[in-house]
Amino acid sequence: MPDSPPTIAVAIPVFNEEAVLPELFARLSALFAANPDYRWRAVLVDDGSRDRSAELLRAQSARDPRFEAIELSRNFGFQAALSAGLAHASEADAVVTMDADLQDPPEVIPALVAAWRGGAEVVRASRRSRRETGLRRMGFDLFHRVFGRLSDYPIEPNTGTFGLLGRAAVETYNTLPERHRFFPGLRAWIGFPTADVLYDRQERAAGKPQQTFRRLVRYALDGVFSFSHLPLRMLTYAGVFVAFMGFAGGLFFILWRLLGFENSQQGFTTLVTLVLFLGGVQLVGIGVLGEYLGRMYDEVKQRPLYVLKHRAPSAPRPSPTLARD
Repeated sequence: MPDSPPTIAVAIPVFNEEAVLPELFARLSALFAANPDYRWRAVLVDDGSRDRSAELLRAQSARDPRFEAIELSRNFGFQAALSAGLAHASEADAVVTMDADLQDPPEVIPALVAAWRGGAEVVRASRRSRRETGLRRMGFDLFHRVFGRLSDYPIEPNTGTFGLLGRAAVETYNTLPERHRFFPGLRAWIGFPTADVLYDRQERAAGKPQQTFRRLVRYALDGVFSFSHLPLRMLTYAGVFVAFMGFAGGLFFILWRLLGFENSQQGFTTLVTLVLFLGGVQLVGIGVLGEYLGRMYDEVKQRPLYVLKHRAPSAPRPSPTLARD
């Protein structure tokens, strides 16, 4: 009896993407039809959308059994929705992760699958170019450049959510218990043989970006504080530097007085500058410690990463452990 064809799932978080979904459905359907050597599934996770996204997902799952709609009880964030998609696609032989806005073209998926069939358990889609301009583009470039230097693990700077995980990588990812997730960092942390596929990132198919500046900043902070100890080390370096400067300044004034020089200055400006500088260093240190401590507090509470509201079509739910991780 011949082996059954591999099952490839596509996990896509969705948040207020009503304008994009019809084209996403059409391009995924065309992709599935053009590659009949695989069994395809599309796991679309609605992350508490306020438009008609959930309704469109349910309608598509009713028309085409290859599409599965999962609705979360509220907006838990992109990373939680992506984790829900990976948990519900864990029985597939490989899972493609991508955004719903079609900036990551589905037509690149066959190349990702080919790299996986070639022996890679983790396949990263590496951006050869991207269409964003202005401050948003500058912010992305600055973050990737800085984060590459801060991270304790090697992370390809031109990659994001788009990529593929084999079953072993998906099962490992689903066991990770942390709440503040940074997908590119976790994908690098789990290891496994890795390959890269180059592609050109496109403009949004329709609508406006759903990732606000506040969400992007939070995402960047999660990446830095989850995968780097450098901020804590920098506090230590700052403390050593300030202590050295204080010692050097004290020694200078002692020698100045012993040599008989008079100090005609009242020292008010120097005193204010030192107080403000030391106070600023202390407040920055407290803020950095607070970021790490707040994340530890969230981890200790052990709340579920997301809560399911509805799933269509009905299918066996993943194990409770996967649903919570």
